[in-house]
Amino acid sequence: MSINDTIAAAASAGDKGDRAAPPGGRRLGLALFVIAAAQLMIVLDGTITNIALPSIQTHLHMSAANLAWVVNAYALAFGGLLLVGGRAGDLFGRRRVFRAGIAVFTVASLLGGLAPDSGVLLAARVLQGVGAALAAPSALSLIATTFPAGKPRNTAMGVYAAMAGMGATIGLLAGGVLTDYLDWRWVFFVNIPIGLAVLAGTSQLAEAERHPGRLDVPSAVSGTGGLVALVYAITRGGDHGWGDALTIASFVAAAVLLAAFLLQQARTKHPLMPLRLFGERVRAGSYATMLLVGSGMFATFYFLTMYMQMVLGYSPVKTGFAYLPFSFGMALAAGISSKLATHLPPRTIAAPGLAIAAAGMLWFATLSPDSAFATHLMPAMIVTALGLGLTFVPMTLTAVHGVEHRDAGIASALLNTAQQVGGALGLAVLSTLSTRAADRRLPDAAGAFARGAAGRDAALVGRAGDALTHGYTVAFGAAAVFFLGALVITAVAINAGKQEHAAEGAAVHMG
Repeated sequence: MSINDTIAAAASAGDKGDRAAPPGGRRLGLALFVIAAAQLMIVLDGTITNIALPSIQTHLHMSAANLAWVVNAYALAFGGLLLVGGRAGDLFGRRRVFRAGIAVFTVASLLGGLAPDSGVLLAARVLQGVGAALAAPSALSLIATTFPAGKPRNTAMGVYAAMAGMGATIGLLAGGVLTDYLDWRWVFFVNIPIGLAVLAGTSQLAEAERHPGRLDVPSAVSGTGGLVALVYAITRGGDHGWGDALTIASFVAAAVLLAAFLLQQARTKHPLMPLRLFGERVRAGSYATMLLVGSGMFATFYFLTMYMQMVLGYSPVKTGFAYLPFSFGMALAAGISSKLATHLPPRTIAAPGLAIAAAGMLWFATLSPDSAFATHLMPAMIVTALGLGLTFVPMTLTAVHGVEHRDAGIASALLNTAQQVGGALGLAVLSTLSTRAADRRLPDAAGAFARGAAGRDAALVGRAGDALTHGYTVAFGAAAVFFLGALVITAVAINAGKQEHAAEGAAVHMG
């Protein structure tokens, strides 16, 4: 999960978690390992794949537009079905749905590692997203049903949050090592032993009571289908022109499907996304802010990875280690933000954070084909990370501001959904802008770079690298606009007072 408000989630599991708690003799250590390993695998997958993107593009001969779908296919399936996964856990049993999600994720990882072409790889990424959407909502709930209230549950919550926070950094480093010393396929294969170990240990998890109701499949289809159609329309429009018949048809399909989804949510008795949650100004502002933050943050990892490996010539391992300042800056700022949240209103923390993050994006927008890591990349990373780290905890807290007890879990999950969906939409927009900007400087810049590298044509590689860098800097500049838009929304809508209980366990999943 992208951002986990452990306090809100515990509250939503609440009393029924206490009733379902197993006797003290249960092997709680193994149960904790199972949940922590599952959380680590899901979070790790977001960043471990990013590091391998240039290698995947080279070996599977993927275009720049299709390469973005390696990220977006997972994000759309995960974000689009996250609410479905939470509802399925309530209806069919959280342990059962958790097992199903881990099994799907593991099989999809095997399929991705064996993928002979881009089509199979993208299908595997969709399946991974489906598996994550089933497993992630149940993982945190299973802590409440498996661990007795008090120290055992608090410890489990802390370990869970630590896995969420560490997963991104571990993914960056593991992705570099596996891609460099083995093969890009191992960023998928590594999930298989973890998934099998988790499945073997799920017998140690307690099952919670099920709840009556039904799974709103039509809403899941219309909502996720509408998002996919919208992202496809944006991507295709950048490649084939905005007047292209299929581009227009995709926009129309997206509008129809998303309108149908909203209509279904307004009419159904058990909506996946209760529209009443958007009636409160602070909550709605939190979701809108996180949508824009996700739009800029996902793209940042994508373009920085491509820039470091293709233009600067970093190896995957060097790229993974180059991200460490970002990880440390994010963790430091999130810790500071958690402490400030009990003394200051959320807007007072998040607004400066977004301004700082936008400044970092503008710093990235000044990159050149020969920018130095120590004097350019690293400072820009630290600035951006500090800004984002200050933003996440206030947004997590305000997402459940004034929410009824019955809606605490769904309110927190919607924040995760907003980040994933925003990331997919943002990457579609920014990759389109980047590709068009690069191709204006050198037609088919990405293809020219590949041809130059294959033919050892240093001059062509240099021209293509300059064009690609220009495209990346345009994307970074646009990401700064996203962050500034989030800043405006925060300043106008997030008018809550200081929060009495800060989410010190709130964890951030990067990209």
